[in-house]
Amino acid sequence: MEEDLTEIDPNQKTYKQYLFFWSGQLFSLFGSNVISFVIMWWLTVITGNEIIVTLAYFFNFVPLVVLTPIAGVLADKFSRKKIILVADSLQAFFTFLLVIAFFFNLETVWFAILINGIRGICQAFHQPTANAIIPSMVPQKKLTRINGINFLFTGVVQLTAQVAAGFLWEILGPNNISLMLMIDVLTFFIALIPLLIVTIPQPGEVGEKESFTFLKDFKEGIATLRFIPGLVIILFLAMLVNFLIKPLDTLLTLFIYEYHNGDALFYSLVGAVVQFGMIIGAIIVSIKEEWNNKIKWMFGGIIIAMGGFSFMGIAPPGAFIWIVSGGIIFALFIPIINTLFQTIMQSLVPKDKMGRVSSIANFLSMLISPLGIIISGPLGALLGIPILYFICGLIGIIITLLTWFFSGIRHINYEKLLEEKNNKNSKEIEKGNSNRSES
Repeated sequence: MEEDLTEIDPNQKTYKQYLFFWSGQLFSLFGSNVISFVIMWWLTVITGNEIIVTLAYFFNFVPLVVLTPIAGVLADKFSRKKIILVADSLQAFFTFLLVIAFFFNLETVWFAILINGIRGICQAFHQPTANAIIPSMVPQKKLTRINGINFLFTGVVQLTAQVAAGFLWEILGPNNISLMLMIDVLTFFIALIPLLIVTIPQPGEVGEKESFTFLKDFKEGIATLRFIPGLVIILFLAMLVNFLIKPLDTLLTLFIYEYHNGDALFYSLVGAVVQFGMIIGAIIVSIKEEWNNKIKWMFGGIIIAMGGFSFMGIAPPGAFIWIVSGGIIFALFIPIINTLFQTIMQSLVPKDKMGRVSSIANFLSMLISPLGIIISGPLGALLGIPILYFICGLIGIIITLLTWFFSGIRHINYEKLLEEKNNKNSKEIEKGNSNRSES
């Protein structure tokens, strides 16, 4: 099907096409989560080393920080469908190389870390491009709901992938890792079908004669962010919070394996129950269409989430209920916080700048996260992972409260800003129609 390269207003037809495209992406997400589980758990069992596990996570994550601004600019300048196609195809190809390595017993720790890093590069181009597609295909009145539904189904898929990966590891064992890794390749081909069929709109002209200048487009994205009140403050807070929660992401396998004597199934069940908390949060944000005082919900959600993080850190050894209770508290508010922030951006940022603005926002929010990953291993070894978890959650609560009380963020009304924008657009449309009538 020929891809429409001009900007169009999202309607019911484009919305249905987006849902078809998105359904394929969910299959791909399932495969990616299974692979992430398998690689990280294999490294944990084989090495039992905080530094090795930290490096594996670091090399997978850093491309998301470094490359997303570039990917966002490309998503506004070139075919979004082709960017996703190339990124996903390369990810499947390199995963297949890892399959071959395990099948012929040629696997090494460093080769697995290398492939994990390359997968991160591919995801860095995929994610901002997929995010930029949403406001060009989904009507504005459905944005909050579709973002909530997205988090809901993402949570369901991640929960299912966690449980499936844990059971596969217990049933097949470490001698059949190549079979587990093949899941990602198979789900790639499932996701490929909707991607090839669906027409994905491209705001502006693709391949226009104006020269492609990354620096100019990057500066335009920064200027757009600064123009919207409060976004820089929110991103600064997100940067600090993301830095503080990196030990949770990086060291969770060791937290379960060493401090709570858990196996792969225990780890997968912890991850699954935590994902259940995220699903509940996503259901809430999907059902509730109108969210007044978005900024209060976001800041309150961050405080409660960081409290859940600290609660996990003080769990006694083997206390499954304690661990998952803290995890659920943490995860419950993540979809609400992210959905409200995405909705604010998608509603106030022009569609032709959405790719670069979204990727720059991701870049800024994750700017110091690589440092958080790198120091997670040494700090975990020095303090102990449980104590590190408790301290990071407590610091997150303090920083959020200080930002709320000592910046002007609490006085910003995003609902009023959106209403003013819509009124301005309506007047411009009426003026344009009036001029055409006179001519």
